[in-house]
Amino acid sequence: MNDILPDQTAVWQYVESRVRNVLGQYGYQEIRMPIVEHTELFKRSIGEVTDIVEKEMYTFDDRNGDSLTLRPEGTACCVRAAEEHGLLFNQTRRLWYTGPMFRHERPQKGRYRQFHQVGVECFGMSGPDIDAELLILTARLWKALGLEGHARLEINSIGTSESRRVYREALVVYLEQYRDRLDEDSKRRLSTNPLRILDSKDPETRQVLSDAPVLDDYLDEESRTHFEQLKALLDAAGIDYTINPALVRGLDYYGKTVFEWITDSLGAQGTICAGGRYDGLVEQLGGKPTDAVGFAMGLERLILLLETLELIPADVNNAADVYVTAMGDQAVAPALAIAEKLRAALPKAVVVSHCGGGSFKSQMKKADRSGARYALIVGEQEIADGTVGLKPLRDDEPQQEVGQDELASVLANKL
Repeated sequence: MNDILPDQTAVWQYVESRVRNVLGQYGYQEIRMPIVEHTELFKRSIGEVTDIVEKEMYTFDDRNGDSLTLRPEGTACCVRAAEEHGLLFNQTRRLWYTGPMFRHERPQKGRYRQFHQVGVECFGMSGPDIDAELLILTARLWKALGLEGHARLEINSIGTSESRRVYREALVVYLEQYRDRLDEDSKRRLSTNPLRILDSKDPETRQVLSDAPVLDDYLDEESRTHFEQLKALLDAAGIDYTINPALVRGLDYYGKTVFEWITDSLGAQGTICAGGRYDGLVEQLGGKPTDAVGFAMGLERLILLLETLELIPADVNNAADVYVTAMGDQAVAPALAIAEKLRAALPKAVVVSHCGGGSFKSQMKKADRSGARYALIVGEQEIADGTVGLKPLRDDEPQQEVGQDELASVLANKL
């Protein structure tokens, strides 16, 4: 787990604002859920034999003896909240959320045990058009962040639970013949979650999988039609994609469409956004049958990608625009008043008031370190004259005296 320090938060705010703006354009509403849920929620939704539930969840008993878990992902929480508050009854919903998730994984660059995700969930829409909208929306977000051309889309259909059951049986029969050649994780998954073996990065296992049965051959007609229609919609929208038959996703609740946005600029940690359909999850958690689809993206990895590609705009920082100094005790109250007037007149400007006294030299050093473009010098002479000293800190311009009544308009033109 890591701290996000003041010089980093401006980048986070920049990314979050772009996400918020794009989702707002499409009519998505924000929902905020607790970070702690009953453990049973995740066991029922994610699957008890997944890596998340078996090895990665932060689970504890509270004082009442209830088993609680820090949320490892947001979809189950969103379904629980939407169902609990009657948001899904005879209506469609487009929801999104952001916040910390928790998994006890091996830390690596761009991956932490407390990490942050943006999640997007849609309920009550069965057609491939909403699947397509999510992918079109995400492509627009990449464009808004300057990532167009740096993320590629992989899609697949994993069919219904019944078609996956038939395929799973055929896959296990095939893999059992080569058990000795499988890596240890794959041997374990053979009896618990064999579809995850398709994700294996082990070279020997990959070689065994090259002749394995293909899920596409076991797809039901409804899933096949849905997938064909989705591809046609993406083609019409000009969204490039690759079909990846090995893409299955790691959570039990997915069915039909699954997808990942992948970048080649972060080495092995290439997935920056992933999701798919989970039409059975609402019913599985006690609600009425409800079609659903969504995705999640990790903010740490997304920000790492932007920094790696040097796509953070130069003006994204926490720097002040104006630093107001007070020279002498008699100048403190007038300097604070001047700063307040500027904040009222220039609501988008960052105006920092110097506090704590100090010499002219020390105050100017702090003004420079603040990153401000201008320092305002308020001393006894300026108070008497009704002026303020306006000193540029980033440009080679001379200091000038500006009337206090003109100050806001002068700075508005300069900023």
